[in-house]
Amino acid sequence: QVRVVESGGGLVQAGGSLRLSCAASGTFFSINAMGWYRQAPGKQRDLVATITSSTSANYADSVKGRFTISRDNAKNTVYLQMDSLKPEDTAVYYCNTDVRTSLDSPTFRYWGQGTQVTVSS
Repeated sequence: QVRVVESGGGLVQAGGSLRLSCAASGTFFSINAMGWYRQAPGKQRDLVATITSSTSANYADSVKGRFTISRDNAKNTVYLQMDSLKPEDTAVYYCNTDVRTSLDSPTFRYWGQGTQVTVSS
């Protein structure tokens, strides 16, 4: 059983910053990529950023230069530092982790429950 829990969402004014955290816990062999997605009301869930186990990062164009993804492999945790926030960043942010439960198992993607980020103008 793998559990993924996000934290750090909240209400912030435009131009402000927030830092999201996401921790994976449970029994597993390894964690490969970790990532953040977001979903605004009435819209699909979109990629925000991903990071591989070797810390190679990828960002959506809309957040490049403003958001930074990082991870602490010892803590099985991924972070999303969000700076220069805009009202259009308002969404529920979801974390995912790609986990192998054993050496011979395929990779499964686990999702957190989401955390609300609201940016006021």
